[in-house]
Amino acid sequence: MLFKILLIISIICLAILFIYYLYFLKINWIKKTNNIFDKAVSVIICAKNEEMNLKNNLPLFLDQDYKNYEVIVVNDQSTDNTKLLLKKLQNQYPNLKVVDIANHIHHKEGKKFALTLGIKTAKYEYLLLSDADCKPSSRNWISNISNNFSDSDIILGYGGYIKENIFLNKIIRYDTFNIAQQYFSFSLTGNTYMGVGRNIAYKKSIFFENKGFASHIHLASGDDDLFIQEVATRENVTIEIDPSTHTFSIPINKWKNWIYQKRRHITTSPLYKTKYKILLSTYPLSNFLFWTSLILLFYLNSESIFPLILLLCKLISTYLVNYKLMKKLNVLDLYWIHPLYEFVMLLIQVIFVLLNIISKPTKWKN
Repeated sequence: MLFKILLIISIICLAILFIYYLYFLKINWIKKTNNIFDKAVSVIICAKNEEMNLKNNLPLFLDQDYKNYEVIVVNDQSTDNTKLLLKKLQNQYPNLKVVDIANHIHHKEGKKFALTLGIKTAKYEYLLLSDADCKPSSRNWISNISNNFSDSDIILGYGGYIKENIFLNKIIRYDTFNIAQQYFSFSLTGNTYMGVGRNIAYKKSIFFENKGFASHIHLASGDDDLFIQEVATRENVTIEIDPSTHTFSIPINKWKNWIYQKRRHITTSPLYKTKYKILLSTYPLSNFLFWTSLILLFYLNSESIFPLILLLCKLISTYLVNYKLMKKLNVLDLYWIHPLYEFVMLLIQVIFVLLNIISKPTKWKN
């Protein structure tokens, strides 16, 4: 009887996962826009003690192949030599504008205050946002993302991580791919619930019409999910996944720091709209129940062919669904053993939830 119950659970969960896979496949059918956009844009980057990252990455933003743009860096009370570096770069690049937040100004944890100042300072209507620890994948980053402004108000880009040969790096890169796969595919069905602050664009007027981050200013996070949920509609969002439009960051190399960052990111999830809570919880829950029931099925009856059939169906479907997108998002090196990373991430997510029940992180850490 227990075997039959577990078999039914695994079949139902696999059927639910197949529905999600159909949504994920939609991303593979996106065609590159042929629109040409040439209006002036403002690139905004917030920085807090990011001297070395700015030194390495900021020139790549300042040297884009685009006719008319400015780069605004908001120096959020840095205690390193960020201010001196930015002054030096201003002498080299006339399109660099710096906003310094004085040390005596008190503001909430997180980058929302800094980002708001950057947006207020921007001369232009069209805003491209990234982080100090990011670098654009090409000199066409601005032009190829901005082309989408021809028929959209909000553009969701991809912010990936540089490849390193350590296990945590593989987990982070798979997790980033998995999250992108979900928010891109949901957005294509008119259910936009987030972007990533490392690579996102929207109109300045949308920000002020929504009164900025006023409804969740008390939270350290939310600038790229709660805000996007407030302003996105079925018609005003485009996703852009062309490799020339990616940004890349050096990933965290300590488990403790990454766990803290992930825990901070999910503190906003209780404020999501109900439909997004259901969509985003059903997928990992179905995955978790499928793998759990499958393991128990093998344990109860290792000679039965049914668990093996279910396992093959799961693996074949994920390999078929993920290949093209993993290639486009520069994580194809994870392809052959990505089911292992999926399983590990499920276990880690359970730990995150339990830790956040005990205490919620509040400080802004990169």
